[in-house]
Amino acid sequence: MVEQQTNREKSTHLKRFYYPLDQAVEKPFNWRQMTRLLAYVKPYAKNILPLAMLAMLVSTLVRLAVPILIGKVVIDEAIANKDTTLLSYLVIIISVLYLISYVGNRYRIKLVNILGQKVIHDLRKQLFSHVQRLSHNFFDKRSAGSILVRILNDVNSLQELFTNGIINLLTDIIMLVGIIIILFSLSPQLAIAVLVILPIMFYISTKLRRNIRRSWQDVRIQKSRLNSHLNESLQGIRITQSFSQEKENTEFFNGVNSDNFEKERLAMKKSAYFGPFVEMSNAIGTVILISYGAHLIINGTIEIGDFVSFAFFLGMFWEPISRLGQIYNQLLVAMASSERIFEFLDEQPNVEEKPDAREFSDMMGHIEFDHVQFSYDDDRIALHEISVDMKAGETIALVGHTGSGKSTIANLISRFYDPTKGSVKIDGNDLRDMKLDSLRKNISVVLQDTFIFSGTIMDNIRFGRPEATDKEVMDAAKVVGAHNFIMRLAEGYDTEVEERGSILSAGERQLLSFARALLANPKILILDEATASIDTETEMRIQQALKKLLHGRTAIMIAHRLSTIREADKIIVLEHGKVLEQGNHDELMHYQGEYFDLVKSQFDMLDAL
Repeated sequence: MVEQQTNREKSTHLKRFYYPLDQAVEKPFNWRQMTRLLAYVKPYAKNILPLAMLAMLVSTLVRLAVPILIGKVVIDEAIANKDTTLLSYLVIIISVLYLISYVGNRYRIKLVNILGQKVIHDLRKQLFSHVQRLSHNFFDKRSAGSILVRILNDVNSLQELFTNGIINLLTDIIMLVGIIIILFSLSPQLAIAVLVILPIMFYISTKLRRNIRRSWQDVRIQKSRLNSHLNESLQGIRITQSFSQEKENTEFFNGVNSDNFEKERLAMKKSAYFGPFVEMSNAIGTVILISYGAHLIINGTIEIGDFVSFAFFLGMFWEPISRLGQIYNQLLVAMASSERIFEFLDEQPNVEEKPDAREFSDMMGHIEFDHVQFSYDDDRIALHEISVDMKAGETIALVGHTGSGKSTIANLISRFYDPTKGSVKIDGNDLRDMKLDSLRKNISVVLQDTFIFSGTIMDNIRFGRPEATDKEVMDAAKVVGAHNFIMRLAEGYDTEVEERGSILSAGERQLLSFARALLANPKILILDEATASIDTETEMRIQQALKKLLHGRTAIMIAHRLSTIREADKIIVLEHGKVLEQGNHDELMHYQGEYFDLVKSQFDMLDAL
């Protein structure tokens, strides 16, 4: 117990650091949000929904008809008059009615399951598509695990609502209305006496609503944190083992897992209040029925057949009431999840495309930064009103210490972010006036941390240009020097690689990223520390290949290893988001400024080795 408490305290302390945005979404529980959720049923309203509704109505009407037949006809007519022929006919009729109800129910379940699966498919498709279009700023502030939970778990939690909840809700409401009407038609006095507890029941259930809803929302938040930590743990397992942090990481996971257990236990405990409360109400109603009903029979106010029918309907009355409680719990869970889903769907990209955005007809690759200022947040400015001109076809090197703004410039060229002030132009066009697809299909980016997707080597190289032929893929791999190591693999280009390319070395993954970028045939090529993971011999081969491949393209090279950029047409030296100096290697060495000091310090380090 002490260990669990310690773990929980530890996770509570750390989760504020890891998941600052994973908080409760405070929106009122209202029908507007439910209407928004039900809008996903609309595409199927003409085909599947009417048939399901028809099957539901047939089944419900049959269930309402049977008790009346039993009370008024079987008991008051057939049994009272000892009419065995009529009794035989009634048994057959009631059996047929139950068969019709069975067929209707089975058909309804089949239809609503199809409906539910289609709705969930559409919702998950829309959510994933929307997340794909969100800006980098969105992903900077959220963990991959948290996003994964919303696309998978939160959408899954709506499945029960769409497959059973909605139709069951309509069924039970129709059933309740029908039963209440029939109860009052059979005996108004007995109906009032039995149903007098309904207002009390409604009042208590209303009081529980807000508490239960918040509890299920807390469960969703905690599951998001659990998945986020699990995702980070699996992604960083090598770091964890390298620093012998398995025990600490396990303790942290146990703490988060314990919090998840407590939140779910509390939510289920609160949700479980409704079932026993309905059973207690049923018991009270039954006591009233027997005592007051017997009094009415003795006084001749109600017939025995009507009393039997009344008892049947009263038993049927508490069944939908109990189910409505379960549906209400499903609704609360669904609302908690839908709030989190709609929070994502309502998120707007920081980088938006104008309605009248234009396409690049034939990009040349002339890049201009016109007094550009940019900050990732309000506390720190990343670029201070820089003005830079990068001619089409030039190779531009960006150098400077960590945090000087090199990668920020690359991000602005790809329009992953928009400038806070000033403008970024390509071929004289402000990027904010151009279509994103038109821009990015002309740009290839090679990062230091190369991402390899699950699939074949061929698929990974072809990722940026799906229509490329096998020969074109192989030609690109040959140019960057990747062909030889690929052919040494068991299946060559058809070799399956797992997520992040775990069977490949860092250098091999980097070569694949070069082939991927070059196959896309971009007008602008951005190399962000792209040769950092490649050995010197491989780097020399790539440098020779790049001389041919960069011809006619604008290339932006970001590198700490200055030997890789000395042949660049222009070198821009950055410091704290400002341009200190720019020129080619010889000019900057002659100037003996910041670039000269950077080169000298690297050679001094090599001499020291």
